[in-house]
Amino acid sequence: MQSRLPLSVAVITLNEEVNLPRCLGSIRDLAAELVIVDSGSTDRTQEISRQMGALFIAQPWLGFTRQKNFALERCSQPWALCLDADEAVSPELAEAIRRAFASPPSVNGFELNRRTSYLGKWIWHAWYPEWCLRLVRREAARWAGADPHPSLSVTGATAKLSGDLLHYSYGDLQEHLERTLRYARTSADTMALAGRRCCWYHLVISPWFALGKRLILKQGFRDGWRGWIIAYSSFLAVFAKYAFLAEQQRLAQRRPQPPTDLPTGTSSASRPPGPA
Repeated sequence: MQSRLPLSVAVITLNEEVNLPRCLGSIRDLAAELVIVDSGSTDRTQEISRQMGALFIAQPWLGFTRQKNFALERCSQPWALCLDADEAVSPELAEAIRRAFASPPSVNGFELNRRTSYLGKWIWHAWYPEWCLRLVRREAARWAGADPHPSLSVTGATAKLSGDLLHYSYGDLQEHLERTLRYARTSADTMALAGRRCCWYHLVISPWFALGKRLILKQGFRDGWRGWIIAYSSFLAVFAKYAFLAEQQRLAQRRPQPPTDLPTGTSSASRPPGPA
């Protein structure tokens, strides 16, 4: 058996008993450490993690960005591979990772090409290629960006590896649409906290750009009816995100505002009572 690399694998979980064996099984012979950060699973996630030799850490949900950084910080090896539970390393990618560590890497991160299985078939256009930085020198890396879609960043140079990171996405169309709406609401909440506002063109124009990107620029039409569903789900995701943001703006405008007609230095508590 080949020796394991100075590599930790970090995965955040919540009820992932179906996906986790495939995820960890694809990488455990390659990595020196497996780190699972769980936000309250009630299924066999903890049992499976320990059976597969992973360090299991219970951590209440902090949000996507903070939870992923928490997991990254718990890794002890010089390098970290950050995976989602519904992802797996292909044999070709595993071999590419081993070749990259045959001598000390000269970069601080590696981008992996993610290929998605959707409704029973691999998607080769609408969501592919999808290069994402996932293998990083731990001390030079950090998750950043807005929930629910943070990205991993690293200081210094990066390179790309051959082979695919396999993504086993939604179990069915209902799960896809439900998660799309849930993530859209999270995105709206994040934008509202950042002071972002919804304008008319966000609702009228932006969703069509999202659809056109998947269907035309990425040639999603070549994926058949699945490509059309993906394109329209992108439309829905953008439309719902800004619709939720517009709703929050409306509700904020309806909230009672503090009085603004008081003389300077006068509080509402010291103002003389008016007529009943």
